[in-house]
Amino acid sequence: MIEQVAEKFLYASRWLLAPIYLGLSFALLILGVKFFQEVVHTAPLVFEMSEANLVLLILSLIDMSLVGGLLVMVMLSGYENFVSNIDLDEGSEKLSWLGKMDAGSLKQKVAASIVAISSIHLLKKFMNADVIDNDKLMWYVIIHLTFVVSAIGMAYVDRLNKH
Repeated sequence: MIEQVAEKFLYASRWLLAPIYLGLSFALLILGVKFFQEVVHTAPLVFEMSEANLVLLILSLIDMSLVGGLLVMVMLSGYENFVSNIDLDEGSEKLSWLGKMDAGSLKQKVAASIVAISSIHLLKKFMNADVIDNDKLMWYVIIHLTFVVSAIGMAYVDRLNKH
């Protein structure tokens, strides 16, 4: 009796994650506002910008779009994996990966996204390498390589678990 109640309570507690995933949708909205604030702020200055500054701006926008994609992936896959299935009407648009991404593949996608985001940050640092101390630059590379090795390690462990 107590065991059944405890199990039902634990199973129902997964719904405590739903507000967290909803909060991620608000974070996505905030990121979108920041993205367009950056575009509107710099649009009048485009003709006065150097090529390097324009590339840095574009890298920042790409960085924000990668973070947005990461938010969508975590929000939708996490909800579907841990809370409830997302049931859409038959005629509505459904993402091809929705419902096919388990926790392991979500973890790999998040790790790959973090590596991509870190790569963009590292490229931005290298573009400003003349104003950054070499020791700082070295630490940026070490941190990036740590992300890369971690992502490879997680993928390897996940592959071992599937066999």
